[in-house]
Amino acid sequence: MLALTVPTDDAWIELAMADLDRVLVDHAHCEMKAAANAISLGARHPDDLEMVTSLSLLAREELEHFERAIAFLARRGLALGPPPEDTYAVALRRAARAALPDVPPLVQRLLVGALIEARSCERFKLLAARLRGPELEGLRSFYEELFACEARHFRTYVDLARRAVRSAGAGEAGADAIVDAALARLAREEGAIVRSLGGSARARATVHG
Repeated sequence: MLALTVPTDDAWIELAMADLDRVLVDHAHCEMKAAANAISLGARHPDDLEMVTSLSLLAREELEHFERAIAFLARRGLALGPPPEDTYAVALRRAARAALPDVPPLVQRLLVGALIEARSCERFKLLAARLRGPELEGLRSFYEELFACEARHFRTYVDLARRAVRSAGAGEAGADAIVDAALARLAREEGAIVRSLGGSARARATVHG
């Protein structure tokens, strides 16, 4: 699914459903971080207006998701609180630097963003499938909508990575091959991270637990 090499195991959805409040709080933080990451990437490359525009639109959508997520928190009487450590994202960024030394840092960051969106997409689909009952209908619809949005964001990041490689001098076919190979390498690393987190005492009810 969207380049992922390892599916989320059943233990994650059981943890998530057993502590849905914690997932919702973490999800809100993830949306805020995703918006900030997109804006940060655009700000680092102000001369590329096409990329800045794409990332600005993506950030706006992530911020809208953040606002909707905190509305669910308010309805459930939950506080946002300080952001929890995202062990998954930290490990994935580290893996990108180690596994993709031949790839420019911008492309590394774009592919990290793509895989985070892909994993979120997969897990939102799992959540939507388990949220049943009238009291959870709004939340289920939200995750069904986000499932499609995260898939689109994945494609945006991958397309921007291809464009960045083309801008560096590679032809279209060459850029596609370079990005496809780098994405496949990083996806294998991402799968190893997911396995390690799922099988450790650090596994928790978070979006990327």
